[in-house]
Amino acid sequence: MAWNEPGGNSNNQDPWGGGRRGGGGGDQKGPPDLDEAFRKLQDSLNGLFGNRKRGGGSGRDGNGGQSGGGYGLFAIIAGLLLVVWLYNAIYIVDAQEQAVILRFGEYHDTVGDGLNIYFPPIDRKFQENVTAERTYSTTSQMLTEDENIVEVPLTVQYKISDLKSYVLNVDQPEVSLRHATESALRHVAGSTTMDQVITQGREQMSGEIRERLQSFLDTYGTGISVTQVNIQRATAPAEVKDAFDDVIRAREDEQREKNQAESYANGVIPEARGQAQRIIEDATGYRDEVIARATGEAQRFSQLLTEYRRAPEVTRERLYIETLQEVLGNTSKVLVTGKDGQNNLLYLPLDKMIQNSSGNSASASGSSSFSSPAVLDAGRNASGTDSRDLRTREAR
Repeated sequence: MAWNEPGGNSNNQDPWGGGRRGGGGGDQKGPPDLDEAFRKLQDSLNGLFGNRKRGGGSGRDGNGGQSGGGYGLFAIIAGLLLVVWLYNAIYIVDAQEQAVILRFGEYHDTVGDGLNIYFPPIDRKFQENVTAERTYSTTSQMLTEDENIVEVPLTVQYKISDLKSYVLNVDQPEVSLRHATESALRHVAGSTTMDQVITQGREQMSGEIRERLQSFLDTYGTGISVTQVNIQRATAPAEVKDAFDDVIRAREDEQREKNQAESYANGVIPEARGQAQRIIEDATGYRDEVIARATGEAQRFSQLLTEYRRAPEVTRERLYIETLQEVLGNTSKVLVTGKDGQNNLLYLPLDKMIQNSSGNSASASGSSSFSSPAVLDAGRNASGTDSRDLRTREAR
Protein backbone atom coordinates (compact mmCIF):
# COMPACT_ATOMS: atom_id res chain seq x y z
CA MET A 1 0.00 0.00 0.00
CA ALA A 2 1.41 3.43 -0.95
CA TRP A 3 2.13 5.79 1.82
CA ASN A 4 -0.23 8.40 0.49
CA GLU A 5 -3.16 6.08 -0.35
CA PRO A 6 -6.47 6.72 1.41
CA GLY A 7 -6.74 4.86 4.61
CA GLY A 8 -3.01 4.40 4.90
CA ASN A 9 -0.91 5.40 7.84
CA SER A 10 0.70 8.56 6.59
CA ASN A 11 2.66 9.06 9.77
CA ASN A 12 4.53 5.78 9.37
CA GLN A 13 4.96 5.83 5.59
CA ASP A 14 5.91 9.43 5.03
CA PRO A 15 9.32 9.22 3.30
CA TRP A 16 10.36 12.57 4.63
CA GLY A 17 10.15 11.25 8.14
CA GLY A 18 7.97 14.06 9.33
CA GLY A 19 4.61 13.77 10.89
CA ARG A 20 1.75 16.08 10.66
CA ARG A 21 2.61 19.62 11.23
CA GLY A 22 1.15 21.21 14.18
CA GLY A 23 -0.08 19.53 17.28
CA GLY A 24 -3.28 18.25 15.76
CA GLY A 25 -3.75 14.56 15.17
CA GLY A 26 -5.98 14.88 12.13
CA ASP A 27 -5.42 13.32 8.71
CA GLN A 28 -4.36 16.57 7.04
CA LYS A 29 -1.08 16.21 5.15
CA GLY A 30 1.64 18.88 5.00
CA PRO A 31 4.48 19.60 2.48
CA PRO A 32 7.81 17.79 2.97
CA ASP A 33 10.37 19.38 5.26
CA LEU A 34 13.27 20.48 2.99
CA ASP A 35 15.52 21.44 5.87
CA GLU A 36 15.23 17.95 7.29
CA ALA A 37 16.10 16.47 3.89
CA PHE A 38 19.25 18.62 3.57
CA ARG A 39 20.30 17.62 7.05
CA LYS A 40 19.98 13.94 6.18
CA LEU A 41 22.05 14.45 3.04
CA GLN A 42 24.70 16.23 5.05
CA ASP A 43 24.75 13.42 7.60
CA SER A 44 25.25 10.87 4.85
CA LEU A 45 28.20 12.83 3.44
CA ASN A 46 29.70 13.22 6.89
CA GLY A 47 29.43 9.50 7.45
CA LEU A 48 31.13 8.90 4.10
CA PHE A 49 34.19 10.95 5.13
CA GLY A 50 34.24 9.57 8.68
CA ASN A 51 32.70 12.59 10.47
CA ARG A 52 29.60 11.18 12.02
CA LYS A 53 27.59 13.16 14.49
CA ARG A 54 28.41 12.75 18.07
CA GLY A 55 25.39 11.78 20.09
CA GLY A 56 21.87 10.95 19.01
CA GLY A 57 19.10 13.20 18.03
CA SER A 58 18.22 15.04 14.92
CA GLY A 59 21.62 16.70 14.54
CA ARG A 60 20.66 20.10 15.79
CA ASP A 61 22.05 19.65 19.27
CA GLY A 62 25.43 21.30 19.63
CA ASN A 63 27.86 22.55 16.92
CA GLY A 64 29.56 19.21 16.19
CA GLY A 65 27.26 18.31 13.29
CA GLN A 66 27.58 21.72 11.66
CA SER A 67 31.37 21.78 11.80
CA GLY A 68 31.62 18.18 10.51
CA GLY A 69 29.32 19.00 7.58
CA GLY A 70 31.40 22.09 6.60
CA TYR A 71 34.64 20.12 6.67
CA GLY A 72 33.21 17.40 4.43
CA LEU A 73 32.01 19.94 1.86
CA PHE A 74 35.42 21.57 1.86
CA ALA A 75 37.04 18.20 1.30
CA ILE A 76 34.82 17.55 -1.71
CA ILE A 77 35.65 20.91 -3.24
CA ALA A 78 39.33 20.39 -2.56
CA GLY A 79 39.22 16.95 -4.19
CA LEU A 80 37.52 18.35 -7.27
CA LEU A 81 40.10 21.13 -7.54
CA LEU A 82 42.88 18.60 -7.18
CA VAL A 83 41.46 16.52 -10.02
CA VAL A 84 41.16 19.58 -12.24
CA TRP A 85 44.71 20.67 -11.39
CA LEU A 86 46.14 17.26 -12.15
CA TYR A 87 44.22 17.17 -15.42
CA ASN A 88 45.83 20.45 -16.46
CA ALA A 89 49.28 19.77 -14.97
CA ILE A 90 49.90 16.42 -16.61
CA TYR A 91 50.55 16.69 -20.36
CA ILE A 92 52.00 14.62 -23.18
CA VAL A 93 54.59 15.91 -25.65
CA ASP A 94 54.60 14.16 -29.03
CA ALA A 95 57.75 13.15 -30.88
CA GLN A 96 57.40 16.13 -33.22
CA GLU A 97 56.83 18.63 -30.41
CA GLN A 98 58.73 20.45 -27.70
CA ALA A 99 57.55 22.39 -24.67
CA VAL A 100 59.14 25.36 -22.92
CA ILE A 101 58.43 25.77 -19.20
CA LEU A 102 58.55 29.19 -17.54
CA ARG A 103 58.65 29.27 -13.75
CA PHE A 104 57.68 32.58 -12.21
CA GLY A 105 58.01 34.10 -15.67
CA GLU A 106 61.62 32.96 -16.13
CA TYR A 107 62.88 30.26 -18.46
CA HIS A 108 63.12 26.93 -16.62
CA ASP A 109 63.43 24.03 -19.05
CA THR A 110 62.79 22.72 -22.57
CA VAL A 111 60.89 19.43 -22.41
CA GLY A 112 61.09 16.69 -25.05
CA ASP A 113 58.61 14.01 -25.98
CA GLY A 114 56.93 11.89 -23.31
CA LEU A 115 54.63 12.23 -20.28
CA ASN A 116 55.46 15.31 -18.20
CA ILE A 117 54.04 17.48 -15.45
CA TYR A 118 54.34 21.14 -14.56
CA PHE A 119 52.96 23.19 -11.71
CA PRO A 120 50.50 25.87 -12.67
CA PRO A 121 50.00 28.67 -11.86
CA ILE A 122 53.64 29.18 -10.92
CA ASP A 123 54.64 27.49 -14.20
CA ARG A 124 53.62 28.35 -17.73
CA LYS A 125 53.86 25.93 -20.65
CA PHE A 126 54.37 26.72 -24.35
CA GLN A 127 54.07 23.62 -26.52
CA GLU A 128 54.69 23.77 -30.28
CA ASN A 129 55.39 21.46 -33.21
CA VAL A 130 59.04 22.04 -34.20
CA THR A 131 59.30 19.69 -37.21
CA ALA A 132 56.25 20.51 -39.33
CA GLU A 133 56.68 23.13 -42.06
CA ARG A 134 54.33 26.09 -41.85
CA THR A 135 53.25 28.31 -44.72
CA TYR A 136 52.75 32.03 -44.96
CA SER A 137 51.39 33.62 -48.18
CA THR A 138 51.09 37.24 -49.21
CA THR A 139 50.53 39.33 -52.34
CA SER A 140 52.01 42.80 -52.54
CA GLN A 141 52.46 45.52 -55.13
CA MET A 142 56.14 46.27 -55.66
CA LEU A 143 58.00 49.01 -57.51
CA THR A 144 60.71 47.56 -59.73
CA GLU A 145 64.05 49.06 -60.68
CA ASP A 146 62.70 50.41 -63.98
CA GLU A 147 59.82 52.13 -62.10
CA ASN A 148 57.06 49.69 -62.99
CA ILE A 149 54.49 48.36 -60.53
CA VAL A 150 53.88 44.60 -60.37
CA GLU A 151 51.89 42.37 -58.07
CA VAL A 152 54.09 39.64 -56.62
CA PRO A 153 52.39 36.65 -54.93
CA LEU A 154 54.81 35.12 -52.43
CA THR A 155 54.72 31.97 -50.30
CA VAL A 156 57.15 31.38 -47.43
CA GLN A 157 57.66 27.93 -45.93
CA TYR A 158 59.26 27.88 -42.50
CA LYS A 159 59.60 25.88 -39.30
CA ILE A 160 60.61 26.50 -35.68
CA SER A 161 64.31 25.80 -35.21
CA ASP A 162 64.69 27.11 -31.64
CA LEU A 163 61.56 27.01 -29.47
CA LYS A 164 63.16 28.95 -26.62
CA SER A 165 63.99 31.90 -28.90
CA TYR A 166 60.60 31.57 -30.57
CA VAL A 167 58.84 31.94 -27.19
CA LEU A 168 61.04 34.40 -25.31
CA ASN A 169 62.84 36.72 -27.77
CA VAL A 170 59.90 38.01 -29.82
CA ASP A 171 56.40 38.75 -28.61
CA GLN A 172 54.68 37.78 -31.88
CA PRO A 173 57.08 35.82 -34.09
CA GLU A 174 54.67 35.37 -37.00
CA VAL A 175 54.00 39.12 -37.16
CA SER A 176 57.75 39.70 -37.24
CA LEU A 177 57.96 37.13 -40.04
CA ARG A 178 55.39 39.04 -42.10
CA HIS A 179 57.18 42.34 -41.66
CA ALA A 180 60.56 40.83 -42.49
CA THR A 181 59.09 39.19 -45.61
CA GLU A 182 57.69 42.50 -46.84
CA SER A 183 61.03 44.21 -46.26
CA ALA A 184 63.05 41.51 -48.06
CA LEU A 185 60.62 41.40 -50.99
CA ARG A 186 60.68 45.16 -51.47
CA HIS A 187 64.46 45.29 -51.33
CA VAL A 188 64.93 42.54 -53.93
CA ALA A 189 62.12 43.69 -56.24
CA GLY A 190 63.37 47.27 -56.08
CA SER A 191 66.72 46.19 -57.48
CA THR A 192 65.25 44.01 -60.27
CA THR A 193 63.70 45.00 -63.59
CA MET A 194 60.13 44.17 -64.48
CA ASP A 195 61.13 41.68 -67.17
CA GLN A 196 63.15 39.65 -64.71
CA VAL A 197 60.37 39.71 -62.11
CA ILE A 198 57.80 38.49 -64.61
CA THR A 199 59.82 35.97 -66.64
CA GLN A 200 63.11 34.25 -66.02
CA GLY A 201 64.28 36.14 -62.93
CA ARG A 202 61.79 34.69 -60.44
CA GLU A 203 63.97 31.78 -59.36
CA GLN A 204 66.92 34.05 -58.68
CA MET A 205 64.65 36.44 -56.76
CA SER A 206 63.38 33.58 -54.60
CA GLY A 207 66.91 32.69 -53.52
CA GLU A 208 67.82 36.30 -52.74
CA ILE A 209 64.61 36.86 -50.76
CA ARG A 210 65.16 33.69 -48.71
CA GLU A 211 68.72 34.67 -47.80
CA ARG A 212 67.77 38.21 -46.84
CA LEU A 213 64.69 37.08 -44.91
CA GLN A 214 66.71 34.52 -42.95
CA SER A 215 69.27 37.17 -42.05
CA PHE A 216 66.48 39.42 -40.72
CA LEU A 217 64.98 36.61 -38.63
CA ASP A 218 68.39 35.66 -37.23
CA THR A 219 68.99 39.29 -36.28
CA TYR A 220 65.66 39.42 -34.47
CA GLY A 221 66.35 36.07 -32.80
CA THR A 222 62.93 34.65 -33.68
CA GLY A 223 64.04 31.00 -33.74
CA ILE A 224 62.44 30.57 -37.21
CA SER A 225 64.19 28.80 -40.06
CA VAL A 226 63.03 29.60 -43.62
CA THR A 227 63.12 26.47 -45.80
CA GLN A 228 61.69 27.74 -49.10
CA VAL A 229 60.44 30.93 -50.75
CA ASN A 230 58.24 30.53 -53.82
CA ILE A 231 57.21 33.36 -56.15
CA GLN A 232 54.18 32.65 -58.29
CA ARG A 233 53.60 34.31 -61.66
CA ALA A 234 53.85 38.05 -61.15
CA THR A 235 51.32 40.22 -62.96
CA ALA A 236 50.58 43.88 -63.45
CA PRO A 237 47.92 45.64 -61.36
CA ALA A 238 44.35 45.37 -62.57
CA GLU A 239 44.27 49.05 -63.57
CA VAL A 240 46.94 48.58 -66.25
CA LYS A 241 46.40 44.92 -67.05
CA ASP A 242 45.27 45.55 -70.65
CA ALA A 243 48.32 47.61 -71.52
CA PHE A 244 50.50 45.10 -69.76
CA ASP A 245 49.01 42.27 -71.81
CA ASP A 246 49.79 44.22 -75.00
CA VAL A 247 53.40 44.52 -73.88
CA ILE A 248 53.52 40.79 -73.20
CA ARG A 249 52.12 39.98 -76.63
CA ALA A 250 54.62 42.33 -78.29
CA ARG A 251 57.42 40.63 -76.42
CA GLU A 252 56.15 37.24 -77.52
CA ASP A 253 55.98 38.44 -81.15
CA GLU A 254 59.53 39.70 -80.85
CA GLN A 255 60.69 36.36 -79.52
CA ARG A 256 58.85 34.54 -82.31
CA GLU A 257 60.53 36.70 -84.97
CA LYS A 258 63.90 36.01 -83.37
CA ASN A 259 63.21 32.30 -83.45
CA GLN A 260 62.23 32.44 -87.11
CA ALA A 261 65.35 34.43 -87.95
CA GLU A 262 67.51 31.94 -86.08
CA SER A 263 65.81 29.09 -87.90
CA TYR A 264 66.47 30.74 -91.27
CA ALA A 265 70.07 31.42 -90.29
CA ASN A 266 70.49 27.82 -89.22
CA GLY A 267 69.30 26.75 -92.67
CA VAL A 268 71.27 29.27 -94.75
CA ILE A 269 74.58 29.28 -92.94
CA PRO A 270 75.26 25.53 -93.31
CA GLU A 271 74.31 25.73 -96.99
CA ALA A 272 76.64 28.67 -97.54
CA ARG A 273 79.37 26.84 -95.69
CA GLY A 274 78.80 23.82 -97.92
CA GLN A 275 79.05 25.94 -101.05
CA ALA A 276 82.17 27.60 -99.75
CA GLN A 277 83.68 24.22 -98.99
CA ARG A 278 82.76 23.02 -102.49
CA ILE A 279 84.43 26.06 -104.06
CA ILE A 280 87.50 25.42 -101.92
CA GLU A 281 87.56 21.81 -103.04
CA ASP A 282 87.16 22.86 -106.70
CA ALA A 283 89.96 25.34 -106.35
CA THR A 284 92.13 22.74 -104.69
CA GLY A 285 91.40 20.31 -107.51
CA TYR A 286 92.14 22.93 -110.12
CA ARG A 287 95.39 23.79 -108.41
CA ASP A 288 96.39 20.15 -108.26
CA GLU A 289 95.42 19.76 -111.92
CA VAL A 290 97.47 22.76 -113.04
CA ILE A 291 100.43 21.67 -110.98
CA ALA A 292 100.24 18.14 -112.36
CA ARG A 293 99.86 19.44 -115.91
CA ALA A 294 102.76 21.81 -115.53
CA THR A 295 104.81 19.02 -114.06
CA GLY A 296 103.90 16.78 -116.99
CA GLU A 297 104.70 19.51 -119.51
CA ALA A 298 108.02 20.09 -117.85
CA GLN A 299 108.81 16.41 -117.96
CA ARG A 300 107.62 16.24 -121.60
CA PHE A 301 109.83 19.20 -122.52
CA SER A 302 112.78 17.56 -120.83
CA GLN A 303 112.20 14.37 -122.78
CA LEU A 304 111.65 16.36 -125.99
CA LEU A 305 114.92 18.18 -125.44
CA THR A 306 116.69 14.91 -125.13
CA GLU A 307 115.18 13.68 -128.41
CA TYR A 308 115.90 16.98 -130.13
CA ARG A 309 119.56 16.67 -129.25
CA ARG A 310 119.58 13.22 -130.78
CA ALA A 311 117.66 14.14 -134.00
CA PRO A 312 117.10 17.88 -134.43
CA GLU A 313 115.59 17.80 -137.93
CA VAL A 314 113.07 15.07 -137.20
CA THR A 315 112.06 16.62 -133.91
CA ARG A 316 111.62 20.06 -135.47
CA GLU A 317 109.44 18.64 -138.24
CA ARG A 318 107.38 16.71 -135.69
CA LEU A 319 106.81 19.81 -133.65
CA TYR A 320 105.71 21.71 -136.74
CA ILE A 321 103.22 19.03 -137.70
CA GLU A 322 101.76 18.84 -134.16
CA THR A 323 101.42 22.60 -134.05
CA LEU A 324 99.50 22.65 -137.34
CA GLN A 325 97.35 19.82 -136.08
CA GLU A 326 96.51 21.70 -132.92
CA VAL A 327 95.78 24.96 -134.75
CA LEU A 328 93.79 23.49 -137.60
CA GLY A 329 91.93 21.13 -135.28
CA ASN A 330 90.06 24.06 -133.70
CA THR A 331 88.79 25.56 -136.99
CA SER A 332 85.94 24.62 -139.29
CA LYS A 333 87.88 25.39 -142.48
CA VAL A 334 89.55 22.79 -144.69
CA LEU A 335 92.59 23.72 -146.73
CA VAL A 336 93.56 21.50 -149.68
CA THR A 337 96.91 22.08 -151.38
CA GLY A 338 98.57 20.57 -154.40
CA LYS A 339 101.82 18.78 -154.62
CA ASP A 340 103.66 21.76 -155.86
CA GLY A 341 102.06 24.16 -153.38
CA GLN A 342 99.96 25.81 -156.07
CA ASN A 343 96.19 25.93 -156.57
CA ASN A 344 95.24 26.06 -152.90
CA LEU A 345 91.53 25.40 -152.26
CA LEU A 346 89.59 26.62 -149.24
CA TYR A 347 86.52 24.50 -148.68
CA LEU A 348 83.73 25.53 -146.26
CA PRO A 349 81.18 22.71 -145.59
CA LEU A 350 78.43 24.98 -144.25
CA ASP A 351 75.72 22.31 -143.97
CA LYS A 352 77.89 20.11 -141.78
CA MET A 353 79.10 23.07 -139.78
CA ILE A 354 75.56 24.26 -138.94
CA GLN A 355 74.33 20.77 -138.11
CA ASN A 356 77.23 19.91 -135.84
CA SER A 357 77.44 23.34 -134.18
CA SER A 358 73.79 23.11 -133.06
CA GLY A 359 74.22 19.58 -131.69
CA ASN A 360 77.68 19.70 -130.18
CA SER A 361 78.32 23.34 -129.28
CA ALA A 362 78.34 22.54 -125.52
CA SER A 363 80.91 19.75 -125.80
CA ALA A 364 84.16 20.60 -124.00
CA SER A 365 86.23 18.20 -126.06
CA GLY A 366 85.20 19.76 -129.37
CA SER A 367 83.76 16.75 -131.25
CA SER A 368 83.95 16.67 -135.08
CA SER A 369 81.59 18.91 -137.08
CA PHE A 370 82.06 16.89 -140.26
CA SER A 371 84.18 14.06 -141.48
CA SER A 372 85.97 14.75 -144.76
CA PRO A 373 89.28 13.09 -145.66
CA ALA A 374 91.88 15.42 -147.05
CA VAL A 375 95.41 14.91 -148.21
CA LEU A 376 97.81 17.65 -147.31
CA ASP A 377 100.85 17.72 -149.48
CA ALA A 378 103.52 19.88 -148.05
CA GLY A 379 106.40 21.09 -150.15
CA ARG A 380 109.85 21.11 -149.16
CA ASN A 381 110.22 22.63 -145.74
CA ALA A 382 112.81 25.09 -144.55
CA SER A 383 115.43 22.36 -144.23
CA GLY A 384 114.98 21.07 -147.82
CA THR A 385 113.28 17.79 -146.96
CA ASP A 386 110.96 16.26 -149.62
CA SER A 387 107.29 16.73 -149.06
CA ARG A 388 105.35 13.81 -147.79
CA ASP A 389 101.80 12.90 -147.04
CA LEU A 390 101.18 14.14 -143.57
CA ARG A 391 98.02 12.22 -142.66
CA THR A 392 94.30 12.10 -143.06
CA ARG A 393 92.46 13.98 -140.30
CA GLU A 394 89.03 15.10 -139.39
CA ALA A 395 88.41 18.83 -139.73
CA ARG A 396 86.15 20.54 -137.25
